[in-house]
Amino acid sequence: MTKHQIEVITSVERRRRWSREEKERLVAATLEPRASVSEIAHSAGIHVSQLFRWRKELCQNSAASVPQLVPVEVVGTLPVPPTPASPEPPPAPRLRKKASMVMIELGGGRRLRVESDIDTEALARILDVLERR
Repeated sequence: MTKHQIEVITSVERRRRWSREEKERLVAATLEPRASVSEIAHSAGIHVSQLFRWRKELCQNSAASVPQLVPVEVVGTLPVPPTPASPEPPPAPRLRKKASMVMIELGGGRRLRVESDIDTEALARILDVLERR
């Protein structure tokens, strides 16, 4: 005959009730620099998601209590910066030529469209590569 150890549970385990102060203490610990939320939750015996839920709830409540408008008092004016003796003339507007498209027939039914203001050296390199194909 083999003996087995049996554990008999005689009561129903109930949810733990956390006071607001306990929740605030744990949430405050998560807001510390380099704090690990999972380590704090583990040490308190709760799931990480519960701690994040408390953090969200408590932060929303505290954000709602912050006034949206704060009083402002104007104490004086700033000194006016000195104006230059002669203002610099505005830069001359750059005249830009209207770009046009150039169609290059490569043969074999291939065409290459480029804008007229393309860098000619870059175009030459592109054409060299296409000719080798």
